[in-house]
Amino acid sequence: MASSGNSQDGMKRSLGLFDATMLVAGSMIGSGIFIVAADMSRLTGSAGWMLSLWIITGIITVMAALSYGELAGMMPKAGGQFVYIQRAWGNTVAFLYGWTVFTVIQTGVIAAVAVAFAKFSGIFFPAISVDNILFTIGALKISSAQIYAILSICFLTFVNSRGVQNGKAIQSVFTSAKLLALAMLIIAGIWLSMNAPWMQQNFSNPWEAVSWSKVDGTWIKEQVSGIALLLVLGTAIIGSLFSSDAWNNVTFIAGEIRDPRKNIPRSLLLGTAIVTILYTLVNVAYLGLLPLHGSPEATDVIGQGIQFAGSGTDRVGTAAASRIFGDSSVYLMAALIMISTFGCNNGLIMAGARVFYAMSKENLFFKKAGTLNKFEVPGYALVIQAIWASVLCLSGSYGDLLDYTTFASLLFYVITIGGIFILRKREPDAERPYKVLAYPLLPILYIVTALLICGILLITKPQNTWSGLAIVFLGLPVYYFLKNRK
Repeated sequence: MASSGNSQDGMKRSLGLFDATMLVAGSMIGSGIFIVAADMSRLTGSAGWMLSLWIITGIITVMAALSYGELAGMMPKAGGQFVYIQRAWGNTVAFLYGWTVFTVIQTGVIAAVAVAFAKFSGIFFPAISVDNILFTIGALKISSAQIYAILSICFLTFVNSRGVQNGKAIQSVFTSAKLLALAMLIIAGIWLSMNAPWMQQNFSNPWEAVSWSKVDGTWIKEQVSGIALLLVLGTAIIGSLFSSDAWNNVTFIAGEIRDPRKNIPRSLLLGTAIVTILYTLVNVAYLGLLPLHGSPEATDVIGQGIQFAGSGTDRVGTAAASRIFGDSSVYLMAALIMISTFGCNNGLIMAGARVFYAMSKENLFFKKAGTLNKFEVPGYALVIQAIWASVLCLSGSYGDLLDYTTFASLLFYVITIGGIFILRKREPDAERPYKVLAYPLLPILYIVTALLICGILLITKPQNTWSGLAIVFLGLPVYYFLKNRK
């Protein structure tokens, strides 16, 4: 395959290593890093365990990225992960992956990120609010925040439909801005924490796990250890995993990356490593600026701590920023989250449509989704994606869907990485410009770790995980309907 010009898919290869790395990092960094630390700290009740979960998340994310590098080098085509699964496992499993990406993983995250963008926009424009109900359709209440979220999806879809260069420009600017802002937050936070007592206090007994849970509307806490601690950690890590997800989106857009056999593996490693380091340091800054332990009844940021930041709204980033910037922190953090979520959604929208384009090429999606518009991008696939993401915005179900996405994503990461072993055996002489480091140990370690987390979630969050599995397997009758129709 040529390293420049047009790919075999007919797409123009115009994205370099920097652009691909910005897509990896930009798609990963949304609003999660500013929010999920609260729930993770309530579950673990321990600075040591909470920080360890972020480090573990970073390690397994980098392990997965290194594993995907081998597959990306072998198959530098639009659709990425869908193509890898299809080659290793066949059409049925590949369709179930594409189906889940369309129904939940990609569109559900796009909807949730868009609503987060709208909520924080409401800090500057109070008319944009989930409480500002514009009209009602039966039991469905449509708020100004939902409409604003949909408009942001439509805008980014339009921009990306006008050519990959537009999406590239937005991604580069917004990702660079949020990386710089995160670095400034880290530097300022760690500097100021040197004169505060919280770091020493938080790490005075770093491994004592006292977990908070809500029972019948009342907060209770209990010390956990042994198997109970393992279950708590396996549940809490969902927050950091969700915040670190979407790193694989760069594989979707492989048809538009120059020298993809080299640049995709490199961008996966660079992007995941950069975000892992930043996420870990952000949490160090949180622990230096705020006490970990707090009370749900407290009214100030010190009393609430990280556990109950923002009076239970989990706005840890805003609470930490208030220790640096004072009263203006609400607006500064809102602006940062707006930049972060807008850039994140641009990457998700740009990349996601390429999966549906690749599915259509295999007669596994709407036929028109497999066509390119005059700007050499899959315009029809972008529109279909925007429509379904907008429906999810209106349904209000995106919050529940997010609980399913991380579980479903982990399963398909396991399946994809398992494909390395199948292809090594079936196609030993296939061209592999990059081979996964420490094979077979590294991919086996990822698979075992991911399956352990999935097993824990089946025990601790059965409703969400089984619902996630149900969404995946609902794709089976759809697949056989399409197959019989063909």
